[in-house]
Amino acid sequence: MRPNMLHFDVNLFIKERITLRSQSMFLPDLIRNQKQLEKEINGKKVLVIGGAGTIGSAFIKSILTFSPSSLTVVDQNENDLTELTRDLRASMAEFIPGEYLTYPFNFGGSVFSKLMDEKSFDIIACFAAHKHVRSEKDHLSIEAMIINNVFNIKKLLELSLRHKPNHFFCVSTDKAANPVNVMGASKKVMEKILLSYSSDIKITTARFANVAFSNGSLLFGFLQRILKRQPISAPVNVKRYFVSPEESGQFCLLTCILGKSGDIFFPKLKTSQMVSFATIAEQFLATLGLKALHCETAEAARIKAKKWSNDKKQYPVHFFQSDTSGEKLYEEFYTESDEINLDTFQSIGIIKKSEMLDQQQVEAMMKQLEKIFLLENTDKKNIIQLLKRILPAFNHIETGKSLDERM
Repeated sequence: MRPNMLHFDVNLFIKERITLRSQSMFLPDLIRNQKQLEKEINGKKVLVIGGAGTIGSAFIKSILTFSPSSLTVVDQNENDLTELTRDLRASMAEFIPGEYLTYPFNFGGSVFSKLMDEKSFDIIACFAAHKHVRSEKDHLSIEAMIINNVFNIKKLLELSLRHKPNHFFCVSTDKAANPVNVMGASKKVMEKILLSYSSDIKITTARFANVAFSNGSLLFGFLQRILKRQPISAPVNVKRYFVSPEESGQFCLLTCILGKSGDIFFPKLKTSQMVSFATIAEQFLATLGLKALHCETAEAARIKAKKWSNDKKQYPVHFFQSDTSGEKLYEEFYTESDEINLDTFQSIGIIKKSEMLDQQQVEAMMKQLEKIFLLENTDKKNIIQLLKRILPAFNHIETGKSLDERM
């Protein structure tokens, strides 16, 4: 039995097996706020940074339906920018404005600064970030993550002050709530920086659930493993909230345009809606007409995969207990000390009055980070200790193991 990937409908699988929603959870809020969205977007100039990724491209598709006058997309991945353009031209050609520009460069670089000097934008939305827990294996990977998630965002804010947009949005993560990994801590620091500018520019941010089958995600990896006839691997003790790619774009659109400056948003999802990766893996195989062949070790699964043939109805999987550094077994969007508003939107909650730093505190924090990266003997432990001083609630999980040691 050959896994029929040609007939595998990812969107249908997400609705029927993961989110269990026949329509977007954000649709009622989109309908209710249709006129306001049209007023704020129609005829406006839009800049999307990191726009070739899953969430960025979904945001673009959502905002294009409200007819902005121009769209500029910046992303380091030149190939994904090309595919984004092909996708938009093939599916949304009637909505693409006459001025549509894509730029394959780093938003922290000098060329991007020239772009911001030469052009002004009404709406700026940034999705560029280091998003993986695996990006904290040592001091080098952590430095790169903090440069991207913290330093580049501050630089973007400074550039935006020159021609202030009507709306400035930057995506955060659920992992910023009670962070246990450096990625979550870096995003929590980013949130503090965003809020410090919220009286100068209208700024909003959003903490995310997992986007099902997003580029680079574990579920996306399931597709790749099957296509390459390789075993599927997943933790049995890790559960996550999920939204569809379409929902991710709509969520960001609503929070970017309709939020008040300084608001941090999250999707209204119940703890009962979290799903384990292992469960999704089993359902994924079932949709392809296969059952999971459980293997005790990754090596055993690799051997079985090499011997697998189209007439076999079982596919090798390796399920394991997660034991990697920074891996939280569940998700949360806010802490007990946060002030929460659940009344403004049907599908979205808001964290109000989050702890804010003033500009002097931000500058002092940035100097501390710069200093530690310049030290010759800097290591991962030293950086985490500094992050704990900056974020007293940062409770890093260190096991000495990295996700790079897993399939």
